[in-house]
Amino acid sequence: MRFVIFGCGGFGRELLNPAIQMGALAGDLSEVVFASDFVDTPVIETPVISPDDLSLSDVMVIALGDPATRRSVAQRFSHIPAGRLVAPSAIIGPDVELGEGAILCDYTMITASARIGRHFHSNIYSYVAHDCVIGDFVTFAPRVCCNGRVHIEDGAYIGTGVVIREGTPDKPTVIGAGAVVGAGSVVIKDVPPGMTVVGIPAKPIDR
Repeated sequence: MRFVIFGCGGFGRELLNPAIQMGALAGDLSEVVFASDFVDTPVIETPVISPDDLSLSDVMVIALGDPATRRSVAQRFSHIPAGRLVAPSAIIGPDVELGEGAILCDYTMITASARIGRHFHSNIYSYVAHDCVIGDFVTFAPRVCCNGRVHIEDGAYIGTGVVIREGTPDKPTVIGAGAVVGAGSVVIKDVPPGMTVVGIPAKPIDR
């Protein structure tokens, strides 16, 4: 079995060491390789295979930050088993459901009673707190603070350093499908689907 990281750009290269460490800790010394449509030479001394060389015995994660692009690749290779990459320093608390294809980078945390969808990316130093519901193909850039009782719908992109205010049991804070929250923003109210917001507090970008 090979552990395949699809994409060997910046994010893919960041995942190489956690993938190797994860395999070693599990006692599974399977080969770690990259897959790419564009690169045919080793990257950081790691083989790069063509997508044509993927096998049903491989396990793959998709290292592409853009949610729509990641969804497209997942659909294209739906026949290849989707793995998970959980860095050894990541923490997953009790009563957490983690979807296939999820990537939890170093020093990330999911605290308790959270539901995480397919192909979620949580970049370094980000966290998901209690009772959150995260949809499919959601991206957290580094240092996202997603406090309790937040619902983030499919395909949303949350930028570096964003803070999302905690919801309540009867009214979670909701970030809609395909929304984008710009780096450094503080979200204190719901963000409609497809909207881009920035600032403190986060507001729609003027068009």
